[in-house]
Amino acid sequence: LQYKRSHLAPFHFIDPFEKQYRSIRNQSIISASLEMAIPVIDFSKLEGKERGETLARIANGCEDWGFFQLVNHGIPVELLERVKKVCSECYRLRAEDFKASKTVQLLNKLVEEKGDAADAKRLDNVDWEDVFLLQDDNEWPANPPEFRETMREYREELRKLAEKVMEVMDENLGFEKGSIKNAFSGNGEHQPFFGTKVSHYPPCPRLDLVNGLRAHTDAGGVILLFQDDQVGGLQILKDGQWIDVQPVANAIVINTGDQIEVLSNGRYKSVWHRVLTTSDGNRRSIASFYNPSLKATIAPGTNKDDSATTLYPKYAFGDYMDVYVKQKFLAKEPRFAAVRAV
Repeated sequence: LQYKRSHLAPFHFIDPFEKQYRSIRNQSIISASLEMAIPVIDFSKLEGKERGETLARIANGCEDWGFFQLVNHGIPVELLERVKKVCSECYRLRAEDFKASKTVQLLNKLVEEKGDAADAKRLDNVDWEDVFLLQDDNEWPANPPEFRETMREYREELRKLAEKVMEVMDENLGFEKGSIKNAFSGNGEHQPFFGTKVSHYPPCPRLDLVNGLRAHTDAGGVILLFQDDQVGGLQILKDGQWIDVQPVANAIVINTGDQIEVLSNGRYKSVWHRVLTTSDGNRRSIASFYNPSLKATIAPGTNKDDSATTLYPKYAFGDYMDVYVKQKFLAKEPRFAAVRAV
């Protein structure tokens, strides 16, 4: 997502996993996917006798995975079905624009020049993704006619779910209720950022030459993803292996961004994730980001039992974003070092 304050700057992409890429893609991914699965958690059980167990499972998802899936999260299935319908129709209306995009042109040029040559270099500075952004104050697609009303309703439900998830994080971390939301809003002085990225990953003719979405960690706070339940491709890096985020019908995938890592003083981690290209199927991905205001001050939080040394700097989130937009696809640790020096 792009904030108005900053603009994407050109950069040289260095994939930290490039040396492992072909062997991991062809071998390790398959075995890891069979052996490990992202936690799937019934969110409704927070209201019953299994609350303690559910809190523990969410804590495990945040601490050991950085990703987990929520089912029975309170968002009506009927609304989710409408979201799938309007977003798929919206892409159908945009498909010709993607075919004429820079990404497609670059891939076509590479194939024309190199064909099946072994030395064909991957396109490591683009993504095989059709994408647009929905924010409270930008222009949304007018077609299909039901798109705007449906997505406004959906975003409101997601915003409420994000705040519920943050309250659970507060409880598990020993913070006062509302601490994370208060940090994101500068104790109520500013409006947290909430944006939705609507993406489609069309079938790709050369899986070996381009990424669906390059590996990265997310800059912000809590990310809520409604992913395709038929076409996979999303993976996280865990214990040195890429693991599929398995499609689960009507689930909302939660992942923690860099700012949650900082607020938790490293107890929760933002993790590397990526999207693979596929040769068949058009993957739909609707990710909503509940992030701090650019003016919010972010620093490790504390609770009454916490005597640990703080591991992260204190900074304005806007300063972090200035660094992030230039280094999104690089390791996150230098970003924290850079913002420490601001």
